[in-house]
Amino acid sequence: MSKTQWYIGTPNGAILCINKIEGPQWQAQLYHGYSREPIQVHSVEELVFSLEKIYDYLNFPHATTDGRIFQGEKKQAQRTPERKKVMQDEELLSKHGDLGTFIIRVQHRQNSSWQGRVTWMDQDKTMYFRSIWELIKLVESALDTVSPAEDERTLTWTDSQE
Repeated sequence: MSKTQWYIGTPNGAILCINKIEGPQWQAQLYHGYSREPIQVHSVEELVFSLEKIYDYLNFPHATTDGRIFQGEKKQAQRTPERKKVMQDEELLSKHGDLGTFIIRVQHRQNSSWQGRVTWMDQDKTMYFRSIWELIKLVESALDTVSPAEDERTLTWTDSQE
């Protein structure tokens, strides 16, 4: 395998290592350069919230919309201190899951969603996604957890934009 798509490329790049999926329950780890310890992921929802937390921590990519707060005090904008990487890209890229391994690179957080690219490391294929929904569908389609009839408009890895 040539591994031409294997790179992090952004400060917020993350590696998703999926070991097991049983219905809505996942057994997966999420790695990023700012912690040596993986984040345990047990569902799609946990994946989304964990990544969003990382992006808020880094303030990258900058969110173009803020969440609404109906009670309590609104958080004040503050300057984000410089974050130090504790794990190099080469070490991140050495992580692998039993079912699948994905490099997630979110380039923009616009329109209350994410835009970026995901690389399926097992197949060395990269696809762009325009929303969180597309990212989830790409990961699930790689693992054959979604039947093709479920959503005919879904991107698939055969549409690869290499």
